[in-house]
Order: sequence, then structure tokens, then C-alpha cells
Amino acid sequence: MANAPALAVSDSVAKPDRIAALRSVLPADLSHSPLLGVLGVVLGAGMSSLAARLLSLGLADLRGHLGIGVDEGAWVTTAFNTATVFIGPLTVYLGALLGARRVLLVGGVVFAAVSACLPFVHSYTLLIVLLAIAGLSSGTFYPLTISFALLNVPLRYLALTLGVYATCIEGALNFAPSLYGFYRDHWSWAWMFWTAALVTPIMTACVYYGSPASRQPARSGPKPSFVGFLYFSAGIALLFAAIDQGQRLDWWRSGVFTALFASGMFLLLCAMVRRMRAPNPLVDLPYLRQWNTIAAAVALFAFRFVLLATALVIPQSLSFRGLDAAQFGPAVLWTAVAEMFLAVFAAHLLNKGLDSRLLMAFGFATIGAVCLINADFTSAWAAENYFRTELLMAVGQSLAFVGLVSTLILQSFFSGGLESPLRVLTFSAFLHLVRIFGGQLGTTLMSRFIAEQEKLHSYLLGLHVQPGDWITEHTVRLLTAGLASRANGTAGAAGRAVGLVAGDVRLQAYSLTFIDAFHLIAGASVATLILIATLRRFPLNFRDLAALDAGPLATPTRDQS
Repeated sequence: MANAPALAVSDSVAKPDRIAALRSVLPADLSHSPLLGVLGVVLGAGMSSLAARLLSLGLADLRGHLGIGVDEGAWVTTAFNTATVFIGPLTVYLGALLGARRVLLVGGVVFAAVSACLPFVHSYTLLIVLLAIAGLSSGTFYPLTISFALLNVPLRYLALTLGVYATCIEGALNFAPSLYGFYRDHWSWAWMFWTAALVTPIMTACVYYGSPASRQPARSGPKPSFVGFLYFSAGIALLFAAIDQGQRLDWWRSGVFTALFASGMFLLLCAMVRRMRAPNPLVDLPYLRQWNTIAAAVALFAFRFVLLATALVIPQSLSFRGLDAAQFGPAVLWTAVAEMFLAVFAAHLLNKGLDSRLLMAFGFATIGAVCLINADFTSAWAAENYFRTELLMAVGQSLAFVGLVSTLILQSFFSGGLESPLRVLTFSAFLHLVRIFGGQLGTTLMSRFIAEQEKLHSYLLGLHVQPGDWITEHTVRLLTAGLASRANGTAGAAGRAVGLVAGDVRLQAYSLTFIDAFHLIAGASVATLILIATLRRFPLNFRDLAALDAGPLATPTRDQS
């Protein structure tokens, strides 16, 4: 397959010639991939996202179990996510050396075993070590999922596979709050780990029985460099840890942040110098230098950012009033339930010939419109106020994500990605880094934005709540009179009254901040629409690709030439 002819993508090439070129690149057994293999890799990608989300939701309970403070607990999620970032680039090396199937099997076994043991750990150091191992093992799931889809999924089922894949990824993020709330209230917080311990063996069994033996590419020329991968992976991981901890450590005022950032940049520089002196044969970076690949990667980052509307902004808009996961979970649960059907519907639209770029654009436009509706937020809102808009948000997220992943798959097809398995691994690892690193960068930016905007609005509102102002004095006197019977004297009642006024100011400042956050996400959606408009058209769509299974050189009914 490494010597297969390049796929022609010029619009001057006739449709049958395009189909013949694509068929010559694809594996001969493409249409015989078992359903279990597809289910296995999709479950793996969803489980990786669910495990990370449950860990962040259950962090407070985990801290109580270990008896650690906020500062120590902050490194718990960082250990898991940093290990996930670290293994991403190394997955290219491991996948080429051992084969994707072996890596998935080993990763699944290790992840399940470690997840089963984590609730019984009482040592903080041991917990960090085991979470790092869990991150390393689960971090292989996502990159190898795309590799498997490109090389093994039947073309006529590819769009449906992408729909199910989107359902697992998005559903895991939006279903997690309600799931964790149920675990904590009815079972135990430990199920945030035991869920992975139960589901991952199912994934491993599906991969073992359903995926074909890994095709190992024949390598010639320079020997692959493990050190080059190690430099790059370690550098990216250290930068990720620095960004993840930056807000808490106060950025450059912290020696820990400065050390992490400087070390990461130094290792990335070492990786760059090493590649200039001896390029690694397992990485095809020039293959990534195409406009559609770069633009789609930026769109993936943008999607991870706008996804914060349900993953961060809505939960925080309710939790800052004291609501827990079980109480704010229903606000985003509606999104997860609707996505189960909408993602499959989006795949159906692709199979009917809808342009993936148009599907993605409609999704981002819907997300932006929903955020503008949510900008009517007030401090009196509860989870029920989001039910109506979250159904629309489910439409936007499902269509945007399915359209985005479909565009990435088509880009891989028509840019020569299937000419070599190494290109597929490079492409998958690149998207994994954009997804994980970009998602964390987006979360950090949004957290910083919320923190700074809250300070700004608190200051502006505080200008109108000053001692001596007649409205302020009148409000404090009324509250003091009402609290006098339940306080220790007049002075105690007055102190509580002042505290209530300050709390109300803070409540309104946060309300204005979340309104700004919704406007920011809406603006990011509009910017992404402009970016989507610059994507180049693909010679074939998913309906045309599905026609490849109908027979040799079957010509689709609609011509896009």
C-alpha cells in the first residue's frame, strides 16, 4: 500500500478516474471490517473523554477521600491529562512499531486494571502515579480511532460510524454531570473510576475479536528515532501542564509555571533541531502543510472552545450559586440525550450527498444563535431555564462535530493520506494534539476570561454600592431590621446585612460575566463560519464514496465536477 499511486483531486479529472484512483489506494479488504472492531474503537474514544470528565467532576470527593487540600488536588486532573497529551505523539511510533491493534489491546487492559484499583488508593503520591499510567493507556484510544476508521471501516458505513463516534464523544461530556450525580447520591463516588473498569474490557474484547491484524508498514531508509518522539511528547506535555496550572499559580509570578513552560519550550526546540538534522521516517510533517488540513484543525480547536458552553459556562452559571452536579446536570443532559439521535441523522444527511462543510457551518451557526439566546441569563435561572435552548444546542453540536470530523476524513482521503499508514498515524496524532491541547487552551482562556470579567463587573457594580449612598444605606437598614431577631445584637445584624449586600453584588457580577461568556462563544462561532468558507471543495462526497462498494467504478448519481 505504501507504493500505491497518489489520489488525483483535480476537478479536471473525470469522476470514474477519481473513483479508480481512490479504490487503488484503499485496502482490498476495506468492505469486510467487522462491526465489533468499529464498536471497540468508538467505545475507546468515548471512554477516554468520559473518564477525564468524571475525574474533574469528582475531584472534591476524591480530595476528601485522601484528605488533601485544593493545591494538591489541582495536580490530580493535571497528572491524568498531561499523560494523555504525552502519549499522543508517541502513539505514532508505537502504532508503526507494534500495530494499532496491539497498542489498543495493551492500553485497554492497563487502563481497566488501573481504574479498578484507583478508589482503594490512600496515598497521594501513588494516586498521581496511577493516574499518569491511566492517562498514558487511555491516551492511545483517540488517535488510533481515526486510524482505524480510515483504514478499516467500509465506505458505505463510514458516515454512520462518524455519527456514532460523535455521539460517544459529545454524549460522554454532556452526560457525565448527571451520571456522576447519580453515582454520588445513590452508589459511591468510586464509580467515577469503576465505570472505566467495567466498560474498557468490553472495548478491548471488541477490538480483539473485531479488528483485523495490524498491517505493519515496510520500513526502509533511516531508522525511526524514539528520542525525537520523546523530546516532542515531553515538551508538549510540560507546556500543557503549565497552561493547566497557570491560572491557579498566577502565571509568570510563579516559579513552577515558569519552570514548566521553559522546560517544555526547551524540549520542543531539541525536537526541532533533531528533526532538522535527521528527519524521522515515521512522521510526515509536509503532508500536514495543506490549507484544508490546517483550517480544519483550527475549526477543531474552535469546536472545543464553543463546546465550553455546555461543558463549563452553563455548569458554572449554576454551580456558583451552590448547585452540585446532580442539580445542574439536567441542564446539559438534554443535550446528551438529543445527540444520540441527531448525530446519526447528520450521518444520514452526509450519505444523501450533503456537503460536510455545509453541515459543519449550520452546526456552528446554531451554536452561536443558542449562545445569544442564553445571553438573556439572570441570577434567578435554574437548570430548567436551559432545557429549551439545550435542545437547540444539541442540534448545533451534533451537526458541527459530525461535519467537522467528516471534513477531516475527506481531507485525509483526497490529500493522499491513504498512500501510507504512516501518514494516517501522523494525521491522527496531529488531531489528537489539537483536540487535547487546544481543548485545555480553550478552557484556560475561558477560565481566565471569567475571572477577569468578574473582577471588572464587581468593580463597576461596587461603584454604585458605596457607604453613604442613600440606596445602599436604606437597603442595609432594612436588612438589619429583618435580621435583628436572629442575630447577636444590632452590630451582628448590621454585619450580616452588609455581607448579604456584598454577596448580591458578587452574584450580579457573575451573572454579567456569564452573559459576556455566551457572547464570546457566539463570536467564536461567527469567526469559525468565516474560516469554513475558506475550505476548498472535495471532489467526492460521502454518497459518492459509498457508491464505491456497489461495484467496480460505480458512478454516483450526482456529479460534482
